[in-house]
Amino acid sequence: MSDQHIVRSYDADLEGLRRSLAEMGGMSERMLGDSTVALVRRDTALAQKIITADQRLDNLQREVEEKAVLTIARRQPLANDLRELISAIRIAADIERVGDLAKNIAKRAVAISGQFSPPHRAVVGLEHMSRLVQAQLKDVLDAYAASNEQKAMEVWRRDDEIDALYTSLFRELLTYMMEDPRNITFCTHLLFCAKNVERIGDHTTNIAETIHYLVTGQSMDETRPKLDTTNILVDLPAANG
Repeated sequence: MSDQHIVRSYDADLEGLRRSLAEMGGMSERMLGDSTVALVRRDTALAQKIITADQRLDNLQREVEEKAVLTIARRQPLANDLRELISAIRIAADIERVGDLAKNIAKRAVAISGQFSPPHRAVVGLEHMSRLVQAQLKDVLDAYAASNEQKAMEVWRRDDEIDALYTSLFRELLTYMMEDPRNITFCTHLLFCAKNVERIGDHTTNIAETIHYLVTGQSMDETRPKLDTTNILVDLPAANG
């Protein structure tokens, strides 16, 4: 087999991995957006579609991992080529977890479909937080497709904004629960959903760190910016009664 043929075959392997990751990324973006819509609208049919779609994402993640490991074993790549394969495995794992978390939100949309409905403002904060994380996810996936380390680092630095929103939303939902006990079940589900969205934000920063490794060959030296939430329950208004 000629060297040129080997190079073409290896390039085809990498292109196949990139296509699978692009499909995974698109699926995860839709799942996050749709799960939020299902939650806000209490659309159980849409929620069920998301739950079902997660299996396809799981299958793609396994395919990426298996293909990457096989390529490493067969081609024994070095330097940039090896980083590309390792990065594909890491990013596929993060995208798969995004899908799992979106599926969890969809499951809660089903669970609250018949519950007492608190004021719409109770879900506004979650909608806003989800939109920001969706933008984070899109930006970091675009950065991977373009091997744009600078854009990836911009996503990485925005993580503290998501953490701050989560803290604010946590306090807001607790306030609604204290105002009216009928809000407790619904708002508890929203709290778990907000935590899932915040964790999706963490996975976007994981992907950003992988892109940094892919492009530079170095691991991140900086510590990820995280908001101190130790005083999250301080200064909440007292319950009525």
